[in-house]
Order: sequence, then structure tokens, then C-alpha cells
Amino acid sequence: MIADALKMAVGTLTTVRVPTPGVIDRRVAGGAMVLGPLAVVPLAAVAAVIVFLGELIGLPAFASAALALGAVALGSRGLHLDGLADTADGLGASYDRARALEVMRRGDSGPTGIATLVLVLLVQAGALAGAISAGHGIAAAAVAVIAGRGVLSLCCARGVPSARPEGLGATVAGSVPVWAAAVVFAVLAGAAALVLPWWQGLIAVALGYLAASALLARCVQRLGGVTGDVLGGCVEVAVAGALLASSF
Repeated sequence: MIADALKMAVGTLTTVRVPTPGVIDRRVAGGAMVLGPLAVVPLAAVAAVIVFLGELIGLPAFASAALALGAVALGSRGLHLDGLADTADGLGASYDRARALEVMRRGDSGPTGIATLVLVLLVQAGALAGAISAGHGIAAAAVAVIAGRGVLSLCCARGVPSARPEGLGATVAGSVPVWAAAVVFAVLAGAAALVLPWWQGLIAVALGYLAASALLARCVQRLGGVTGDVLGGCVEVAVAGALLASSF
């Protein structure tokens, strides 16, 4: 089960080619959400290396930050960015649940989605640039990428419903035991406290989780639960929150 869960996590969250899981059921899907932070360690390493090289050759901090975030987006097929834009479009489209979900299902992005995407990316890049200038950009980049995927276990914890009867959201919604989601948070907070100033590491993970929780609560209220797009949106706002806490 663990092997299949890791394959699903890597195959879903990154562009790394892995064998197809032998079985995909709710147990495997829940395991994949728990193992999300482990699956994106290569992406975190790439982001950290880009920040390091940028510092080494004297690139402006904002340029290094943009390149690092761009590499992560490329390494995840832009999946979460697309989810963020679609979620913003859905929430901004109508107070009618069915209408909002239909807007999210489309492949295009409207003005609300594009504006949200640009603003969140600006926050992420600006915050990472601040962390670089403060001297801990390498650790901040890695922590944000990993913690951002850590919130997937929170968003798929028992009790969180699916907004649709089909799709990724229906497969993973409510599939993670609450204790497992709590363990993921504790491990990430502890790890962040080791690579950043301890208080800043704790705040970074906590703020990332708080940002994701706020979006999750809004989506459950408005849409009736989570979808794959909602999960992607939660990842991106969590990254922004973690980077903001690391920017000083």
C-alpha cells in the first residue's frame, strides 16, 4: 500500500515518471496525500539549488525567487496554479453552488482567476526574495515547497467532504485520518524549526496551514466540499503563507 501511495503522490504532484500504482483506492489515495511532502522533496531541492546559484552569481533576489518558483511550477505541471485560478473563478462566479462548480470545470481562466494567480505569485516571489535578502532563502524555499504539499493531508482529513461525486476530490476527500494529518503537521513544523530560526520555522508552517485552512473553510461553505482545484489552490496559498513568514 505504501509503495502504491508513494507512486500516486509522485505521479500526481510532480513530472517525475514512476510506474503506475497497482491499486488506487481510498487507502492508497489517503496515503498519497500524507506522503505528498516526501514526493516533492526533489522539487524543493531544485528550488533550493536555484536560490543558491542565484546568490552565488549575484542575481537580484527577486529574479532568483522567480526562477525557483518557476522551476517548481514546471516540475509540477502548473497543476496547483491552475487549481488556484479555477478555484478563484468559481468562488467569484456565483453564489449558486452548481454554477460555481461548472465554472471551475472549464479549462479557461477568467479575470478573477488570472488576477488571483498574479497576486499570489507576486506575494510568493516577493516573500522569497525577502528571505533571500535576509540570508535564509535556501531553507525558506525548501520549507515552503514541502509544507505547501503538507496541507494536502489537512484538506483530505476525515470529515472534509467532496464537492462532486467524481474526480480527484471525490477520491481523496475524507481519506486521511485526523491523527495522520496532525502527525504530518508536527513533523513539518519540527523539520522547519531545524533549518530556519526555530521560531520562524514554526510560524512558517503554521501560517501556511492557516492560509490553506481559511481557503478550505470557504470552499466547503460555498462549494460543499473539496475538488482537485481546491486542493491545488490550498497548496499555493500555503506556499505563500510559509514564504511570508520566512521573509524577514
